[in-house]
Amino acid sequence: MDTRAFKRSLHSSENYHRKGFGHGEEVSQQLQGEYQSTLIQQIRANGYRWQEGDVTIRLAEAFGFCWGVERAVALAYETRTHFPTERIWITNEIIHNPSVNERLRQMAVEFIPVVNGVKDFSGVRQGDVVILPAFGASVQEMQLLNARGCTIVDTTCPWVSKVWHSVEKHKKVSFTSIIHGKYNHEETIATSSFAGTYLIVLNLEEARYVCDYILKGGDREAFMAKFAKACSAGFDPDRDLVRVGIANQTTMLKGETEQIGKLFERTMIQKYGPDRLNEHFMSFNTICDATQERQDAMLNLVKEPLDLMVVIGGYNSSNTTHLQEIAVEHGIPSYHIDSADRIGPGNRIEHKPLHQPPTVAENWLPDRPITIGITSGASTPDKVVEEVLNKIFALRSVARVA
Repeated sequence: MDTRAFKRSLHSSENYHRKGFGHGEEVSQQLQGEYQSTLIQQIRANGYRWQEGDVTIRLAEAFGFCWGVERAVALAYETRTHFPTERIWITNEIIHNPSVNERLRQMAVEFIPVVNGVKDFSGVRQGDVVILPAFGASVQEMQLLNARGCTIVDTTCPWVSKVWHSVEKHKKVSFTSIIHGKYNHEETIATSSFAGTYLIVLNLEEARYVCDYILKGGDREAFMAKFAKACSAGFDPDRDLVRVGIANQTTMLKGETEQIGKLFERTMIQKYGPDRLNEHFMSFNTICDATQERQDAMLNLVKEPLDLMVVIGGYNSSNTTHLQEIAVEHGIPSYHIDSADRIGPGNRIEHKPLHQPPTVAENWLPDRPITIGITSGASTPDKVVEEVLNKIFALRSVARVA
């Protein structure tokens, strides 16, 4: 379908909103009260360092709420203010943070239920208000909601929309979109719905597999089995890997996306020659600035002498997981938690090791002066970071008294 024509039509509808409703000042004050932190402001002003007792905190110089997240949450709050009595839905979590999503539930924002892995829109009626989250929504969901006569409030991050424009450019010239991302992530699901032919690669290893197939051919059935859930309908690797364009889920590791792009570029040069590269390869910069800033800050933080790292963010947050990945790659003991409730009682912590289910670690804080690195994902409010720090300080205070 012509997704650009559909978007133009949708955006001109009186039922479509993406710029707020004039309650910005009121909502801004509300968000500051609920999500900002005086302690975190003090730590920033103190050179991102803080000491309390025998605990030294080193805070990453870029962390927490990004502009796109702030915009999405503010717009969701404005929606409830502007429609105080209407039934309001949201198609996914607004962002990957449990406390923020729970706050929306308290504001009577209903989440589209998922039944057997499929979203059930049967309860949405004409005239209902539906929020599209920061990750965006698929074209098919937008069509359904538009046809049903819903009021649509679109909080999609502009960086995500930028990726959609890229895959639409691929589609326009019959290029296959190679999307670096997680095939079942909401953002990648939305992005792929704007693409024509697409293939989703999770990491550099999968990208190498695809490039080897481009250069050498191989077992088509094995290829299709490997990417069965990560490609467009009717995908044929022998036909659809001749002309490719690169795109990405905005929360993936910047360095890996760049490596994947360069790998496909080299592959197409090797296959078709440098003079024909533009006939077979295209790439646009779709790496999110906020994701890049947080990853760069983490890379700087892990150069310092740290005893351990605490990474704060939703367990289903891709950008948070990649921050933890950086700590693990640098050999720093890392604890990924989604809230301060994961700490205690006693010197224990419930955390999520990289690519593993949550587990409990006992005696996680060493009994000596320690330096702890702290960062948080782009969906984590400063208030949550403050709560984690206060839990750590309280735990050490009890230990010193004992």
